[in-house]
Amino acid sequence: MTELPGRTPHTPVAVNIEMWFEGSFTERIAQAAELGFPAIELWSWRDKDLLAGAEALRKHGMIATQFTAWGFGTQINDPAFPEEEFVAEIGAACDAAELLPGCERFCVVGGDNIPGLTKAQMHASIIAKLRAAVPVLEARRKMIILEPMNPYNHPDHCLYGSADGVAICQAVSSPWVRLNWDLFHMQRYEGNLIDNLERHREWIGYVQFADSPARNEPGTGEVRYSEVFRKVRELALPVPMGAECHPADKAPRRAAERLYQTDLESAE
Repeated sequence: MTELPGRTPHTPVAVNIEMWFEGSFTERIAQAAELGFPAIELWSWRDKDLLAGAEALRKHGMIATQFTAWGFGTQINDPAFPEEEFVAEIGAACDAAELLPGCERFCVVGGDNIPGLTKAQMHASIIAKLRAAVPVLEARRKMIILEPMNPYNHPDHCLYGSADGVAICQAVSSPWVRLNWDLFHMQRYEGNLIDNLERHREWIGYVQFADSPARNEPGTGEVRYSEVFRKVRELALPVPMGAECHPADKAPRRAAERLYQTDLESAE
């Protein structure tokens, strides 16, 4: 096996440094570089030294594909929450993305259920806030990627699966708002991974993966990821793909080796 298993032969991968490594922001970047990953992804940006991280990424010839601009809560899906506060935070996320090499998108989470509100009301609130942010996204040339979850890992959430995610993007009607197509969530909620990638490819702004059901690396669960990786390339979906998974047995190198083998098999 190669000394740099993160440098997959056919499908570039951005490793999620929150789930794979420990230490400071720059230490996690260094650990990703040691395994050969060309890119990283992260969650919150506000608790990190972005300038130091950007310097570390440039030192290792790496990029950051995306981070979480708006996480879990009950604000984006609450009609009473001011749109201007959401837009201001998206503007701040654009500033953050400018500091990180290669970062052209950031993730927004749809929100947990709010007692007394229907799913339709919560989705309408999400649509309104995303529409309000579009002028900022257009001006800064950054993309929001909205992430549907699954009810097993995230019960009482307001956004699950491809159909509702696509419907929200269609209602916003902007090329700067697409979906964070997390294959782990899609598999747990609805399955039919390859067909749905093909049917909904125009709405996919980013692809993440983890094997199901334990959310470890490919080769540890029920999904034949070699076929999924092949389809991602065939459809020319955005890469690098995000490895948002926990290394099995807390062994990052072994996880990277499994990932390398999966990608190798995807070209057979």
